[in-house]
Amino acid sequence: MNILLHICCAPCSIYPIEKLRLDKHVIGGFFYNPNIHPYPEYIKRKDAVEKYSKTVKLNVIYSDYDLEDYFQHVVYNEDTVNRCPVCWWIRMKKTAKFAKENGFDAFTTTLLGSPYQDHGALKSICDDIAKSAEIKFYYDDFRTGFKKAQDMAKTKGIYRQNYCGCLFSEKEKIEKKIEKK
Repeated sequence: MNILLHICCAPCSIYPIEKLRLDKHVIGGFFYNPNIHPYPEYIKRKDAVEKYSKTVKLNVIYSDYDLEDYFQHVVYNEDTVNRCPVCWWIRMKKTAKFAKENGFDAFTTTLLGSPYQDHGALKSICDDIAKSAEIKFYYDDFRTGFKKAQDMAKTKGIYRQNYCGCLFSEKEKIEKKIEKK
């Protein structure tokens, strides 16, 4: 199957790329993450994906950094329970649209590899988007390879971030550090 893989960051892409290829799929990458802030953080993550994708010979499309659209959707949805599903919806909708318009059979996402995401909610959102976009959503629980991929990223010196990417999660991370002190 020809699958478009939405990529959130280089470390999270390691296992899904490996697994999809092992399962004999043809894959292309799609980097669309307007949620990542501040902008220098976005550039670090994009650069890491560019470097890693060259080493594994993966063609990746880099979509626009549409932070205005992101903020328009998350306004009044700042709490984690609402914010994360809105963020996933924005990114998966664009991924599915791109996949459909460019001849892919299906789409999937590296977000399915993170133990920090609400896996059930993310899968449900992707299923709904696939139905409305008239394209398949390829589901695989990539969490099984998360630790191995993170260890590999660390060993290879691939940039690893310490928050999901959005301004709100960065604030939450800082607040937790302050609380510990």
